[in-house]
Amino acid sequence: MATEAALPGRGTRSGLPARRDFYWLRSFAAGGIAGCCAKTTIAPLDRVKILLQAHNPHYKHLGVFATLCAVPKKEGYLGLYKGNGAMMVRIFPYGAIQFMAFDHYRKEGGFRGFYRGLTPTVLGMAPYAGFSFFTFGTLKSIGLIHAPALLGKPSMDNPDVLVLKTHVNLLCGGIAGAIAQTISYPLDVTRRRMQLAAVLPDSEKCLTMSQTLKHVYKQHGIRRGFYRGLSLNYIRCIPSQAVAFTTYELMKQLLHLN
Repeated sequence: MATEAALPGRGTRSGLPARRDFYWLRSFAAGGIAGCCAKTTIAPLDRVKILLQAHNPHYKHLGVFATLCAVPKKEGYLGLYKGNGAMMVRIFPYGAIQFMAFDHYRKEGGFRGFYRGLTPTVLGMAPYAGFSFFTFGTLKSIGLIHAPALLGKPSMDNPDVLVLKTHVNLLCGGIAGAIAQTISYPLDVTRRRMQLAAVLPDSEKCLTMSQTLKHVYKQHGIRRGFYRGLSLNYIRCIPSQAVAFTTYELMKQLLHLN
């Protein structure tokens, strides 16, 4: 068995192997590509959401699935991806920084090191991103520790490193997205309610976060208040997170980050 110093992609005391050159640049690119692939996957749903939110005169009388069918008929298939190019310009650096930071915190001492990064991750990032990365990292670690032969395979760029199989990556990413969405959705509802407070009749009751939480709970309860519209977000977030994490894990292998 080769020693750690001789493993490809690992640092040595005398210097860094060629494969370590521009490591952070390659990690940045991997995260950016993962973010773009994930956003493109759900671009049609985002376009429909915007059309419905803006009460577009051509589609305002339709529901979500009816609009999905109507847009290609009226605007062509590419109509579902209108504006996606501009979205890529915004999402590439966002996804790149997100995944690069996640990967950095997880090298900080293996399994336990990942948990040491939980608090700053959750506090420093949006709750959805924090819980999503935490859940995926936990599922990945548990899978590779307890069922490496069933769920794992050798990395393409470093046979000494185990990675999750593609279908397992998709499953873990989807579960991570669903759990993160469920936990963070009430805060998202609260945020949007506060943003729209100026045009709502009960604006004086939604000035602060605590006021808004209490008002929504009293008026609509938990299911109809804090989780209204959650099913549509599941349709959006589960495939998005599944593709994002799977693409990132693949790009890490292609760019020799393992």
